[in-house]
Amino acid sequence: MVDSQYYLPNDIGVSALDCREAFRLLSPREQMYSHYLSRAAWYGGLAVLLQTSPESANIFVLLQKIFRKQPAAELEPVAMAAGLTSEQYQAFLVYAAGLYANMGNYKSFGDTKFVPNLPKDKLKALVFASQAFKEQPSEMEALWDSCSSALFSLEDKQKQLGLGSKGITTYFSGNCGLEDAELAQKFLDSQNLSAYNTRLFKTEKGGKMSYEVRLASAVKSDCAIDGEGETRCGSFSFEDKEFTVKRGDYAQIMEKVSHYLEKAQAHAASENQKKMLEGYRRSFTFGSIDAHKEGSRFWIKDKGPIVESYIGFIESYRDPFGSRGEFEGFVAVVNKAMSERFAKLVSSAEVLLPELPWPRDFEKDTFLKPDFTSLDVLTFAGSGIPAGINIPNYDDIRQSEGFKNVSLGNVLAVAYATQKEKLTFLEEDDKDAYIKWKGPSFEVQVGLHELLGHGSGKLFVQDDQGKFNFDQNTLINPETGEKVTSWYRGNETWDSRFSTIASSYEECRAECVGLYLCLNKLALSIFGHEDQDAEDVVYINWLNMVRAGLLGLEFYTSESSSWRQAHMQARFVILRVLLEAGEGLVRLEEVAGADGRPDARITLDRTKIRTVGKTAIQRFLCKLQVLKATADVAGGRALYDGYSAVTDSGSHNFLRLRDTVLLRKEDRKMFVQANTRVQGEAVELVEYEGSAAGLIHSFTERFQEDAEQLEADLLELSKRDSPCWCH
Repeated sequence: MVDSQYYLPNDIGVSALDCREAFRLLSPREQMYSHYLSRAAWYGGLAVLLQTSPESANIFVLLQKIFRKQPAAELEPVAMAAGLTSEQYQAFLVYAAGLYANMGNYKSFGDTKFVPNLPKDKLKALVFASQAFKEQPSEMEALWDSCSSALFSLEDKQKQLGLGSKGITTYFSGNCGLEDAELAQKFLDSQNLSAYNTRLFKTEKGGKMSYEVRLASAVKSDCAIDGEGETRCGSFSFEDKEFTVKRGDYAQIMEKVSHYLEKAQAHAASENQKKMLEGYRRSFTFGSIDAHKEGSRFWIKDKGPIVESYIGFIESYRDPFGSRGEFEGFVAVVNKAMSERFAKLVSSAEVLLPELPWPRDFEKDTFLKPDFTSLDVLTFAGSGIPAGINIPNYDDIRQSEGFKNVSLGNVLAVAYATQKEKLTFLEEDDKDAYIKWKGPSFEVQVGLHELLGHGSGKLFVQDDQGKFNFDQNTLINPETGEKVTSWYRGNETWDSRFSTIASSYEECRAECVGLYLCLNKLALSIFGHEDQDAEDVVYINWLNMVRAGLLGLEFYTSESSSWRQAHMQARFVILRVLLEAGEGLVRLEEVAGADGRPDARITLDRTKIRTVGKTAIQRFLCKLQVLKATADVAGGRALYDGYSAVTDSGSHNFLRLRDTVLLRKEDRKMFVQANTRVQGEAVELVEYEGSAAGLIHSFTERFQEDAEQLEADLLELSKRDSPCWCH
């Protein structure tokens, strides 16, 4: 029997993402713009297969070949004839849908591997009985042989993503460890090169180490190309090691992305949008993060567009070192009614920011009012879909030029709908209120988290010329009462200094801002909550946070003492802080469930949120900001790692509670997204049913025009690097 942690259950939730009305309201030009941006996003998202595991691309191609010839309904009788039960066939469909939804065979939320929940010989029988196999037996057998053992393998190292002996990663060659990642970061900083669009490959020749830093680009040549200016490629000696900067990673995919961005430019709504897309196009063509930054600057200036989008190597959650970006691209339509609330929140930001518990000098010199819109997602390509986003992630742009916030309304509507019988770890008395207020409270939390969490707080920097963005002679650290003694220098960034804890620490800071500011009457009234309703929203927001902290234990690996999901680690840390506050604010106890198996109950005393709770979050949040602002990595690590520790000692046995959480976990929903296709002068929206079969169908129709070539390209890219993963 496979541990249920490593497969997706047959009854997993699958929901269609509804964007029909939003798309219908677009003008023909806007629909065409959305179509080409979506094509760029979907093709770019395929890079995630190559960023996730050595076998993901091959599994993807295997599934595409099978389902392109026979949709799920047609394949079912073939499966039955091959000896599968209907449950086993459903398990295969769920696995395939999971691979598409996560763009690889590791969960995008939690980074654990998932394998098919049926015997290997049954799956092999199905593959060999398929129409695709009958038409191309030798090719399909070779494809099966290339990925079948990795498809089912659950060796310790393969159970989760990680660096070196801790797990699987394709951001680094198999012979790299943490010390290689640290050295490469120093090298990149010395060259003023961003890690976002890179991977690192190490080779050893005659006892001497050499490293290849590979940039994602359509252009494969390392020489400067017409229209590029200067190239960043070349060979460098650094700390007695040889570093070579090359390009051409995911070349065929990046070429498709650039091609469709160019097509989208013809339908852009403004000159600004054209320049934005040109920056992105140059970035994916030449492998330049500077060009992507340029595009992002135009993106920030593209205020209140009807069609909103962003694309690139964005979030660094899944790089075990925390500085390489995973590809994602989204296209969405602004929901005007909901966006009005967020606009009110933005205009109240200057009133709300001074409420945060750190001195004025620790806040940005000026709050750069961002766009904050609620969007209905048309396309979100990558490994998973978040509920809200605050981008760009470039510190230099965020600190001095601004950012944008988006809340993904049609995702929130489906993702967080909860059934009472599936609600774990709460008192019966809390369940009805939780179901009623979970959506509204989460909307408030997302708004405050993205805008005033990620959007707040200054970083103290001394630039390359020695100039400070603060007065180092007078600035006092409120935690020590003495002058500030540390700061960021030159090209150092938050990610490069805090590396492995940066993502989760920043999510924790933003979550704390949401908890702290949701106590503010003005913030609540902006979202339409007054009086008793407002109090219920606060209660459920805080209750949801402590429950999420307990649920977070699912994403902790006890064997390697490591966390696999930034947000869930952050919520566990907050649970620890609130438990530590004492005075009966939060109670967590182990109980026996109605089924006789271990269970847990978590309760929150609503009368103590504004006193005990507020004080605890106030103190902790101030510490988080001060350590972040002053680049105090040692202090930040000590604080954050301390609260992140999962042990069986102390007042709560969190290791045992983790087993209970795993016993009663519910898997995250998967989303089925529509496709767009051009019919004459018009763009048609093609929708699919909310089921595993519907999700599979959407992917087989997504790349119809060049399926054979695309699959060959993916296999070639996968094969090229396959020798690098062995260690």
